[in-house]
Amino acid sequence: MNSPEKWLNLGPAELALQEEARALGASVAGIAAEADAMSEIHPGMRTALRESGLAALMVPASYGGRNPDVDPLAVCIVREALMRASSHLDSMFALQGIGSYAITRGGTDEQKAHWLPKVASLESLAALALTEEQAGSDLKNVATTVVEKNGELVVTGAKSFISNAGAADFYVTLVKEEAGLSLVLVPADAPGVSTSPSPELIAPHVLGEIVFDDVVLPTSARLGQPGKAMSLVLATLAVFRVSVAGAACGLAAGALEEAARHARSREQFGRPLLKHGPVAQLLADSWNDLEMARLLTYQAAAAAREDPAASLNRSSMAKVAATEAACRIVDRCVQVMGRWGLIAGSPIERYYRQARPMRVYEGASEVLKLGIAKTLCDSLD
Repeated sequence: MNSPEKWLNLGPAELALQEEARALGASVAGIAAEADAMSEIHPGMRTALRESGLAALMVPASYGGRNPDVDPLAVCIVREALMRASSHLDSMFALQGIGSYAITRGGTDEQKAHWLPKVASLESLAALALTEEQAGSDLKNVATTVVEKNGELVVTGAKSFISNAGAADFYVTLVKEEAGLSLVLVPADAPGVSTSPSPELIAPHVLGEIVFDDVVLPTSARLGQPGKAMSLVLATLAVFRVSVAGAACGLAAGALEEAARHARSREQFGRPLLKHGPVAQLLADSWNDLEMARLLTYQAAAAAREDPAASLNRSSMAKVAATEAACRIVDRCVQVMGRWGLIAGSPIERYYRQARPMRVYEGASEVLKLGIAKTLCDSLD
């Protein structure tokens, strides 16, 4: 179910990376179901990702990475392959970049030298702590504070539904102060930091709540300038949002392959399911949706490689299109497979559960559509 890659304009280096990521995905097939059912880091998955060296894509070459800068197209290629194999593996890979990119862009030389090589080698796990009980899509409602006292920073508040909470070695944390919204880098072992599990999701995920109980940090823990956090947050989204679309395409492709194999081998009324018109229509509609989503995704990823900030709207379009398509595709695939699509723990059942959250995280579809519509209208004469 791999698409003709020539239509995606991938060069030799990108095709080699794609094969590398697919090989990693194939290597973890025996532990994928177990890992995808866990809400804590799976040691075998972490070992496999570390040994693959792919996490080095998440930092610049000067700090142990593979490329001069983090490449959105490369991240997208890898996430498509990893999500098809295991949502746990995909998440672990993605969060190394999402959780550390603010350090890459806004960190001091000391912060970069200390943390980024550890991110690249997977010695340290990263996390981005933005959301709170009353601050999800609307980050202006953040209540966690930082104040400067006696030459030190004091962080107080709580974060909710944070990916990698409880597993990460540091938290890039959004806080408010008199100057506005700021970012601080909080080591997970700092006194006053505590974590607890978030409510279990329909698709298990390493997720937790964080409490900062008057956490004292040096002033050097700041990331970027006071009150300028959103520039670093938007820079992170500009690089990584399109990769969610890549992951959605991988999930959809995996589900469609499961359904297509079932339709070809399963017989009803004396002939394969594939020979029944309604089933063929479900499969054809799904492949059409998948290929349209992939084309937009890779177009957006190529644009993000050239200028992430300028192409953020197109990345948002790809994220909406691909995640919405993945949900439609997986639902059709369950229908094609009938009772076989409802077996708990089966690949298609896992894809079904994993698809739904993708329309919510890193920008809910409805929120992103507001920005897309505004950009459209603003572009008119």
